[in-house]
Amino acid sequence: MSSLNKAMIIGRLGQDPDVRYTQSNTAVANLSVATSERYKDKQGEWKENTEWHRVVAWGRLAEICQEYLKKGSQVYIEGPIQTRQWEDKEGRTRYSTEIKALTMTMLDSKGSDSGEAPPKPDNAQQVSSSVDLNDNFDDIDDDLPF
Repeated sequence: MSSLNKAMIIGRLGQDPDVRYTQSNTAVANLSVATSERYKDKQGEWKENTEWHRVVAWGRLAEICQEYLKKGSQVYIEGPIQTRQWEDKEGRTRYSTEIKALTMTMLDSKGSDSGEAPPKPDNAQQVSSSVDLNDNFDDIDDDLPF
């Protein structure tokens, strides 16, 4: 059986990225990203639900987040959902579920708040997969409904 663990969100940062370094000097950025949904209720009133997501970025991507993102920045984040376990200071087991960012794209328009275009990172780290368009797909079932 196959499985897929992939989250894709577009939202705004609730605070500046919090970047720390591991003992081996690897950057780790913690982001808090809000996504919102707007809808009309039964009375025709507009309602908005906001969901907060914990996001963690590692290495060069974490450094790019620190350098170019700030509270309010709009971003696209893509990566797997993971749950970490640790012990707090009182010895209790704690859990945290977060998105491990493999791709981050800045979505703010040019000059969104300062009148200038935000600087572009020289080495933005993105992870993507590609499909070879020359692959032979003859072994795929033709039971498609269209």
